[in-house]
Amino acid sequence: MKESKKGCDLKNCVFCKLCLKEWLPAINLNRKTYEYKKGEVIFTEGEKVKGIYFVYSGTVKVHKKWGDDKDLILRFAKKGDIFGHRGMGNNPNYPISATAIENVTTCFIDLDFFITSLTVNHAYALQLMMFFADELQESEKNMQNLAHMPVKGRVASALIRLKEKFGETASGHINMNLSRQDIASFAGTTYETVFRVLSDLSENDIVESDGKNIKIKNIQELINLS
Repeated sequence: MKESKKGCDLKNCVFCKLCLKEWLPAINLNRKTYEYKKGEVIFTEGEKVKGIYFVYSGTVKVHKKWGDDKDLILRFAKKGDIFGHRGMGNNPNYPISATAIENVTTCFIDLDFFITSLTVNHAYALQLMMFFADELQESEKNMQNLAHMPVKGRVASALIRLKEKFGETASGHINMNLSRQDIASFAGTTYETVFRVLSDLSENDIVESDGKNIKIKNIQELINLS
């Protein structure tokens, strides 16, 4: 990690968009910009909460320990997204970890200043509450899938969610090159299982897989599986 002089333009993330214009100079004074290299850990589960992060560029995976030697990816944060907010509350430690999956630039807001911002900027506080509600519903759905959905369905669901999150390239591939291990962690399964399921989906002309490039060819079949 290194601190950067490149600041955000105070226009892209939801925080800046919904805060009062009169509050933007205060944000500018209290923010810090950090750069992380691909694979670098931003914070670790159990670490003391210091503040809230917004993605200025790149992509971050938010993950949690799952068993003795596995990680479960809970969500991905891309440009404009918030992360680190799960550390808010009475417990002063992060319940999750965050890692850059490509070179990332973040805007960091100290926790005390962020909480002060919520008391002043009601529109953003409401937006954050709605985001928390949506995230909770999504987490509950994912936990239910882990408990009851067959592994092939979980992989299919993961691919659909990745397409919805990152969109597609001009050639129709999911616009994010993830390792098989990251896809496995997102689907709650193993690398070997993801490799086998993707091979099966390719043979049935449902997806096209070439290294880290994945193209969904039959979205309805994936929906049926999930």
